[in-house]
Amino acid sequence: MKGIIKRVYIIYGFVIMIGLVVIGQIIYLQYFAEIEISDADISYRKEEIEATRGSILAMDGRPLSTSVPYFQIRMDCVVPSDNLIKEELDALARELSAFFGNKSAAAYKNEILKARKEGKRYLALGNKLVDYSEMLQIKEFPLFKHGTLKGGLITEQKNRRNNPYGRLAYRTIGFINNNGVGAGLEASFNHDLKGIPGYQTVQRMLGGEWIPVIGEKSLSPKDGFDILTTINIDIQEAAESALKEQLSLTDEIEGATAIVMEVKTGAIRAIANMKKGKGGTFDESYNYAIGHATEPGSTFKLATLIALLEDGFVTLDTKVDAGNGKWKYSTASFSDVGNRLGVITVKEAFQKSSNVAFAKLTVDHYSENEKKFVDRIMNLKITEKFNLEINGAAGSVIYTPGDAMWSGVSLPSMAIGYSTMITPLHTLTLYNAIANNGKMMKPYFVENVQKNGVISKKLGAQEVSGSICSRKTVELVKQALKGVVEEGTGKIIKDSRYSISGKTGTARIAFDGRYQDASGYRMHQATFAGFFPSDDPKYSAIVVLYSGKTRGNFYGGSWSAPVFKKIADKIYAASPEWNPPVAPDPGTAATQTPLLAGNGKEIRQILAYLPGADPAIAKNAEWYQRDSTGEQLTPAGLETGLVPNVSGMGLKDALYLLENLGYRVRFAGKGKVTGQNPAPGTPLDKNGIVEIQLKEIYETQ
Repeated sequence: MKGIIKRVYIIYGFVIMIGLVVIGQIIYLQYFAEIEISDADISYRKEEIEATRGSILAMDGRPLSTSVPYFQIRMDCVVPSDNLIKEELDALARELSAFFGNKSAAAYKNEILKARKEGKRYLALGNKLVDYSEMLQIKEFPLFKHGTLKGGLITEQKNRRNNPYGRLAYRTIGFINNNGVGAGLEASFNHDLKGIPGYQTVQRMLGGEWIPVIGEKSLSPKDGFDILTTINIDIQEAAESALKEQLSLTDEIEGATAIVMEVKTGAIRAIANMKKGKGGTFDESYNYAIGHATEPGSTFKLATLIALLEDGFVTLDTKVDAGNGKWKYSTASFSDVGNRLGVITVKEAFQKSSNVAFAKLTVDHYSENEKKFVDRIMNLKITEKFNLEINGAAGSVIYTPGDAMWSGVSLPSMAIGYSTMITPLHTLTLYNAIANNGKMMKPYFVENVQKNGVISKKLGAQEVSGSICSRKTVELVKQALKGVVEEGTGKIIKDSRYSISGKTGTARIAFDGRYQDASGYRMHQATFAGFFPSDDPKYSAIVVLYSGKTRGNFYGGSWSAPVFKKIADKIYAASPEWNPPVAPDPGTAATQTPLLAGNGKEIRQILAYLPGADPAIAKNAEWYQRDSTGEQLTPAGLETGLVPNVSGMGLKDALYLLENLGYRVRFAGKGKVTGQNPAPGTPLDKNGIVEIQLKEIYETQ
């Protein structure tokens, strides 16, 4: 018995000794030991939370570039119970294999079981990020349908940049990479768009994975601002489709650009750039419109005509001898295309785009004072830098007497659009100033910077010059520009419905220091610049096509003018003030007119042409919806978090309304909306999906 007690005391004493050693070691480590901790040993850190990047919007608010949430699918392999793993893991593995398609069901099962054994709580699954609708689908998979706390599903949101209209205006919208380097508006307004990131505390788990620590202090990110541009999606589509159609007619064109500007404000409503790439396809990969300065050719004769008129040297009726179409001055020869013109008026010389006539006129009146001509050109603000919202703008170059590049033939060469370098945007801005009665407006691409509809920074229209020349000169020049389309080189686009004013331009492009190589190959630039309607201009536009090496000719009248006309036609067709609707039958009440539900302003504009407008529609509501009978329009009440009623709307209005409320839209069919899911008034969080069904309005429903 005594032996047993003795052994117990020995064991008891041994335990006490071990306890004292452990306590001593703890005290030593806590107060006296110096422990070096490497970065690899740190188990907690602060991790940045990405802010949602702001959207780049068209003039009507439709997104041109926006951040779309995508999700990384992960799994806490420790959370599910043994019973759930046993009952549903096989089914989950099959679903994952079928969905991602990157490995077999057996491989997924083994991967999850191995991670569970190793205690992994943040296992990445799949080979791609998934969108919101796919994430909802995955949430219904076996095991995952039990939620995060029981099934172990973890979804980690990551934002991706998405352009809903594909490559539309892509070079203007631009891009930005992870290092903050990019182009277009994405780069220029990166500071406003990117927002302010937040942070959260994360902990490293076994296997090196980092997961958020619940309960630790975090800072929510501040989302970026939206950029409201001047781009009109419909006009932009018209410009791009017209360019592509013309480019398809030949393999010899290497690039092209088209710009549409609003006359009164200088707002750029469309800017299309096409550059030929590998395989002969064209894409928005180079900004010819603002970054490509070349010798403009005959479109520059507008500036020469303004100078001659403004200095009082000529009138439109002044006679000039264009001779047999050839004229030599110093070491240069000037020639006209076509037949001998002989003695013609200045207006006729402009309409026929006579190089001989304009070179002669400029030499006759400015050879004794060449600087006077150059100063007059400079007064037209044609070299203005504009401080555009997009980086990469090229400057215009006007040489002056005394420059190293000035020679004995610079004066007549400049008069017909050579010996100077101008971008298409600079040329258009000059033509726009004439359309605007001499007032030059700065071309601009951005109206404002805003968040949730509240403007934080307003940009908008800016005046460059109140008058680039006298009102009398403006009126004379307008006559000459209208004559080009009525009787001159632009006659191909004359239209009885509305009048166009403008100027054709053809120029050779220098390459390897010359305009033609030993084999007779040349490069051309074909241009048409102008405005419409002639009597009360609303839009100005320019189209430029650039050829590769060719032995053929590319004239502005036959190549660029038709593109200009196609763009103008589409704008004209969509403008009720130029193309009034057919007068209704006086006996038909407005309430019987089958109007679509939608934007209130547009509905009221239509009803202004119709008799007996419904008093309910006359109310100043922003949106109208169909009532319960489907026959009457009533003001729509929009509530945050509730799906609006888009039944009876066209696709354009339905998309605009739903997307601006933060929803994602799926649609099928065409015509007007005849069904939607979820139903109107249903609570739905942002990024939720609304499905709409469309039907032709003439179909029996």
